[in-house]
Amino acid sequence: VQLQASGGGLVQPGGSLRLSCAASGGTFSNYHMGWFRQAPGKEREFVSYISKGGAASAYSPSVDGRFTASRDNARNTIYLQMNDLKPEDTAVYYCAASRDVSSMSSRYDYWGQGTQVTVSS
Repeated sequence: VQLQASGGGLVQPGGSLRLSCAASGGTFSNYHMGWFRQAPGKEREFVSYISKGGAASAYSPSVDGRFTASRDNARNTIYLQMNDLKPEDTAVYYCAASRDVSSMSSRYDYWGQGTQVTVSS
């Protein structure tokens, strides 16, 4: 499975962005999908996951209520709608695919290349 993340950019605090992650090379609907992020000098951290059918999702406490994950299995794509962005959301965001529903990066088998999100005035 190949994953391509896009949609990052520079946004002011309080602004919004929508990240996309397009999958190819596998049966997309067989995979639970996750979003992770890594800020400079920090370890990669869990942001969100969405189950393979889209019925279940989970978020880290730091983004819960501001970020929403969704997926379109017909388009082999997942999304992360990010609202009320804060400077501490600045990071490279990665999408990943797993056969397990998990917030642990070690459970994910396939990773996208990452897209930079910068929140700054």
